This record gives sequence, structure tokens and C-alpha cells, in this order.
Amino acid sequence: MHVFVTGGTGHSGPYIISELIAAGHEVSALARSDAAAAAVSALGAKVRRGDLEDLDGLKAAAADSDGVIHVAHRQDLIPSGGINAVAAAELQIMLAYGEALAGTGKPLVSSGSIGSPGWGNLGRPATEEDPPLPGGDEYKGTLRVRNIVETTVIGLAEQGVRSSIVRIPTIMHSTTDNAGFLPLLIGLAKEKGVVGYPGDGENRWSSVHVRDVASLFRLALEKGAAGRNWHAVGDEGIPFREIAEAIGNRLNLPAVPIPADVLMLPGYFGFLANLVTLDVPASNVITRQTLGWEPTQPGLFADFDNGHYFPGS
Repeated sequence: MHVFVTGGTGHSGPYIISELIAAGHEVSALARSDAAAAAVSALGAKVRRGDLEDLDGLKAAAADSDGVIHVAHRQDLIPSGGINAVAAAELQIMLAYGEALAGTGKPLVSSGSIGSPGWGNLGRPATEEDPPLPGGDEYKGTLRVRNIVETTVIGLAEQGVRSSIVRIPTIMHSTTDNAGFLPLLIGLAKEKGVVGYPGDGENRWSSVHVRDVASLFRLALEKGAAGRNWHAVGDEGIPFREIAEAIGNRLNLPAVPIPADVLMLPGYFGFLANLVTLDVPASNVITRQTLGWEPTQPGLFADFDNGHYFPGS
């Protein structure tokens, strides 16, 4: 299968490209710069020069392929428009893919988020069958504003696209994780001199190793049904306090509760204040049973031993 991949130089992209090539697929990867082109070429992918702003170019690349994996985002929009602008741009990209792939039955697998759907107080881990809650203007500035992107991708199934979403946990860890939530939390701890957790820290985050994410994208591309959500969940739900304590143990810093109010949380966590209170445990049972996916890589705390997050510890 000839697969068009975006985000090939991000955190998950190189692993996805390598996973696809190892499975015998031919990969073309979007590259905006010479450096990006060299990076994806070194992985064994063909280079498709272009960028996410060129919707016609994305449509042409999708039409030329047997399937699309999209894990790129317009990060350049964050300084001026934040997550609202990123989501709005991504929506237009998904609609462009829909135009190119409508009626073909070709797969489109896009990244989603365990954190964005807006579930609360489910009383159980979220499953692949739980739809994201409606977004809208009142949720601007939060992850939930992106729900329109995920529902649009799922809706393309009605137009003859084998579209699906791979929901990725709050923490996707690996030896190449340089910009995820975990490095941000570690950086905050070093800056503040303590490792904070919100309130009692009982809210749960799920996590996954990026290599397991890559294998799930491949499986969803190869045999995932249209209109489905898949959960790339390794650790189902870890209390935030335990994450903070594990970071504290590595940095020799105390883990302390931060009162969950409108002053104290931003005072410590800054722009992460709305995220750290999320309670988003999630199940992977349907994904495993349907696609035969099995996480095989180290869990979050085991991956703390890789030397990347805590060099010299």
C-alpha cells in the first residue's frame, strides 16, 4: 500500500513511517523544509514537498495514495491563535482529504486525543464507543474545541472514506519525547523546586509508548473499519499524584498539592492549568479485540528508566 503521511518529523511520525516500511508499505511523507525532507528520506520514505497550508497539494497527495495517516498540526498558529486556530486549520485539512477520498473506500487515519472529548464523571474508563461531547465557542481555549475535527473525520465514513481516529493519551512517552506534557511537567518542577499536583491528585491520566502508537496506526490503516475510534492506551489511568511523586523521586524534589482554584493552579501550572485537572482514564479493550493490537513497550514508570527524561539520575 502506498501511504501518504503528514507529521513525519514530529514525535510519532518517524515511528509510524518506520512501522509502515517494516510492514512492506511504501510511504510518501510531507516535508516543508530541506531538513524535514532529509529526515523523512533517511527513514526510507519518499519526499513530498509541501505544507499544511496548501490544501490543494494535500488533496493531490491523498488522491495519489492508497491511504492517508495524518498526525501533523499547524503549530505555527499557536502563538497568534492558540488551539482554536490550530483546530480550525485542521478542520479544513480534513475536509480537503474528504474531497480527495470520497467514494474511494481508502483509509484516512487521523490522530485524536483521549483528553479532548470532554468526558467527565463517567464513573468508568472511557471506551472507543464513547463519542466526543459537542464543542462550540464556549469551549474555545480548551482541548474540547478540537472535537469538531474528530467528529468530521468520523463523518467522512458516510462519504465512502474508510476514516478513523486514533485517540492518543495525555502522555505519549519515548526516548525522543522533547515537547510533550511530561517534559513540560519536569521542566516546571525544576523551575519551581517542587513537583505540583492538582488538589488531591486523584485525577487519572492515561499514557502510551510511541512505538505502540505507531503499530496501532498501521493496524487501523490496514484493517480498521470506517467511522471508528481506536484507543492507543497503554496505562489505562494513573493518578496524577503518582506521576508527580515519580518525577519528584527522580529529581529529589517534594511532590506537593496545589489547591485546585483559579489562582493557585495557573500560578504553578501556567497554561497547563486547564489540562492537569483532567480525569481521563480510558480503556483499550475494543481496540485490542478488534484490531489485534497489543501494547508491548515499557509503561510510563518503566520508561522513566530510559535515561532520556532524567539524564544522570
